Amino acid sequence: MDVLSVKISLLDLQGTAAAFSRWIDRGEKKRVCVTPVNCLLWAREDQRLMDLYNSSDMNTADGVPIVLASKLLGEPIQGRVTGLDFLPYFAKVAAERGYSFFFLGAKEGVAEELSRVLRESYPSLNVAGCYSPPFAERFSEEENTKMISMINALKPNVLWVSLTAPKQDFWIEEHFDRLDVNVAIGVGGAFEVTAGLIPRSPAWMQRYSLEWLFRFMQEPRRLFRRYLVEAPMFIPLVLAQVVRKKLGINAKLG
Repeated sequence: MDVLSVKISLLDLQGTAAAFSRWIDRGEKKRVCVTPVNCLLWAREDQRLMDLYNSSDMNTADGVPIVLASKLLGEPIQGRVTGLDFLPYFAKVAAERGYSFFFLGAKEGVAEELSRVLRESYPSLNVAGCYSPPFAERFSEEENTKMISMINALKPNVLWVSLTAPKQDFWIEEHFDRLDVNVAIGVGGAFEVTAGLIPRSPAWMQRYSLEWLFRFMQEPRRLFRRYLVEAPMFIPLVLAQVVRKKLGINAKLG
């Protein structure tokens, strides 16, 4: 469905996992973006980002506000699909079905710890490889070639990329034709959280849509603009889209 001109998948965790399994079993190749509210807002001001999302094979609803927006727009999304939830969820599926993973990104040692933690829960999980590139706003062609060669030598079913959104999505898009994988997906900070290196909000905060508040309290300086300046813009923009839809106006929101 359309949320602020970005096509968002209606599937929940289970449905998304089923789609991944179907793609892998058929030997298909797909690019998936996990899309939070702030990235939907950024896409309104960045045509390249808008094109990136609307050319992907799936954009998941990373956030309760997007799910609520879909209900207002008359096409309810079945449930949010965040990187924090989907990575451990699909690890269980992959262990049962024999799919292989490659973890790319995050700080040095994080992917290895993530692999260890997941294998503790799912001993049969096949983590084919992992690599943490040196920090850079944009990687050199030499570094890109190195990463792609490492991945392609192992031919993982799923490439998980942790380089923050939307940087990770741009990297995947730019090199997608050269990657020998079935699914490539960016999951932001899911590596650290799933590995237990960064705490996640308590279950009750997740249940009441307060996970953003927990994250804000952890990093107020970095997240101030995202949550207290940009995020409040989402509600009036969605309401404007609802009005336009009821009036039959299909023009892009200004």
